[in-house]
Amino acid sequence: MAGVGGIALIGPTAPTFAASGPGIAVLPDIPEPSESQYVPGTANYVPVTGRAATDIKQRRQTTAKAAGGTYVCPGFSTIDDAVPLSAVMDDTFIWSTFAPYKVGDGHGNVNWKSNPYNNPSWYMWLHSLRWLGQGIGAAANGDRAALDHVTTVVHDWVTDNPYSWKADAGAHEATMHRTNVIICTRQAVLANLGVETLPEAYSWIDKALVDHATFMINNWGGAGNHGTDESIALFGVGCTLNRDDYMTTAQTRLGQAITTAIDDQGATNEQSTNYAQFNYSLWGRAATALEGCGVDPGATITTRRELLARFIAHATTPQGLLHQIGDTETVKTYNIAGTPMEYAASQGKSGTAPVDRVAVYKAGYVFGRSGWGSTVPFPSESAYSLRFGGRRALHGHVDHTSLTYQARGRDIVVDSGYSGYVNDGWRPWVMGPYAHSTLTTPQLADANPATTLTQYSAKPTADFFELKDSPAAGVNRVRAVLVLRKPDVIVTLDRASAKTSQQFQTLWHLPSDQTATVTSRTAAVAKKTGENTRTVLLQVPYRGTAVPAGSTLVKQAQTAPKQGWVFPNINTRKAAPTVMFARIGKSVSMVSLVIPVRLNGQVGYTTRMSGTTFVIDLTVDGVKTSVGVTGGGSLTRMS
Repeated sequence: MAGVGGIALIGPTAPTFAASGPGIAVLPDIPEPSESQYVPGTANYVPVTGRAATDIKQRRQTTAKAAGGTYVCPGFSTIDDAVPLSAVMDDTFIWSTFAPYKVGDGHGNVNWKSNPYNNPSWYMWLHSLRWLGQGIGAAANGDRAALDHVTTVVHDWVTDNPYSWKADAGAHEATMHRTNVIICTRQAVLANLGVETLPEAYSWIDKALVDHATFMINNWGGAGNHGTDESIALFGVGCTLNRDDYMTTAQTRLGQAITTAIDDQGATNEQSTNYAQFNYSLWGRAATALEGCGVDPGATITTRRELLARFIAHATTPQGLLHQIGDTETVKTYNIAGTPMEYAASQGKSGTAPVDRVAVYKAGYVFGRSGWGSTVPFPSESAYSLRFGGRRALHGHVDHTSLTYQARGRDIVVDSGYSGYVNDGWRPWVMGPYAHSTLTTPQLADANPATTLTQYSAKPTADFFELKDSPAAGVNRVRAVLVLRKPDVIVTLDRASAKTSQQFQTLWHLPSDQTATVTSRTAAVAKKTGENTRTVLLQVPYRGTAVPAGSTLVKQAQTAPKQGWVFPNINTRKAAPTVMFARIGKSVSMVSLVIPVRLNGQVGYTTRMSGTTFVIDLTVDGVKTSVGVTGGGSLTRMS
């Protein structure tokens, strides 16, 4: 498709990273805020043999009834209560926004191949058995019909999915969750029957637990959240069956994982802000599991979770949401009392603010803000995120050098979000560079680069960063970023060179509630009807180089190639404007300005040279400032 004025618009080549095949490429974990309140110790474990001070037998054989008769699963296990008891008893599975679906005959005989929505996450959570939660709770509290039904369903799964179930991705990925459910089912049997020893009729439960433990030992997911969940479940089997070998293996793996999962600055290896928040919950549950079976967790988990809480606070926008980075839906920050997350989640209403205004994490994150709400209301502060670091992994995206930005109480520049794991063609795009606000080379295959933060500085009214990488074979890319306050402006200088002539595209992804319009050769404006804010996006002619006609474009709801969409959650795709600044050649230098301003606020600029420094004299709604671009490409605020 040709653009205005002869700028050819080239669709991006297919990403080089592997798209999900049939089944599940990565597990769609569900963060559990209710479990994140616990702030225990860590992975410096005492030997399993050193548990004499705790009555382990009592812990293992407890009927697990809390005050008021509500069933509480053992501390190392989790179940869900979202599916009503009536649905459980009817073999009806309910997950997410999908319509309820009857997966069995109403008597516990379930079709475990059911997948009416062709959704791998739906299928995996069916095999997790967590949807039996209310039935298990009712069984533990004396409901014999519920006990008979849930044990029939669990036994049906065990019978229909004999060891090893690795060939079935859904059954495989759900193993640790299902292990927890089987443990809780075992506890419910003991509670319902009022016994301390599992009756012979239910001996299949222990056999299933041994099979699940064996599977997790042989198929450990490593130091990510999968492997941690597996280790917690394995430890739970060991505690339940009095198997010190299982507990020792689980403890060893947790000890190996904690310092990889959460580094010494508090960043996780997941490359996702929501998975960072999930890890906060997960490692709290790990410590709970250890203490629940009389094992001292030590100090490392506590220390790393405290650092992670600070990371999450910095990753929180002025609207109390997480910056949508990696596999992250639009989610609120957990309000965890006594941690920096409390202040961020409450938008400054309670808790203590972090000390630093700008946080740079060697794992590849910059989070900055105008302030923490001490002089203006918290929601009125501006904030931004910037990505760099190692290659995409786990729940990360190819988003290096990309920005998100909030100002004037709203999103200004957004990430395209998280589309889930359905093999419908969207996940490769969402993960790839064209779904992020960065400079891209659509003729060349993405190289999933590692990106270096080469220099940075944080000053009261201007933060500067420079990043370098090679986003495609033969391409060198440098992005300089300057974030201003008073006025709120983002300035970027994108420089890139390639061995062959390319189309270079600097992309700016905007919120779905705004409409964007190209207003001149060098400008586009985005706004929402009825709102007193507009965003002016400018590409500034750099050092006397004219901006070609047709090089400022808006893309929205485009499918070939995909462009102009956001996913606030995995089940929702919205059309959203993407402003594109395009150039053709072997090299490019593009200066972009992103300026949020009141609806009637005027924006203007002039350019000049001061020695070897290119100067932009900018006026935003009556506020004047000057930005300099040095001969070496650094950005600085001059006034």
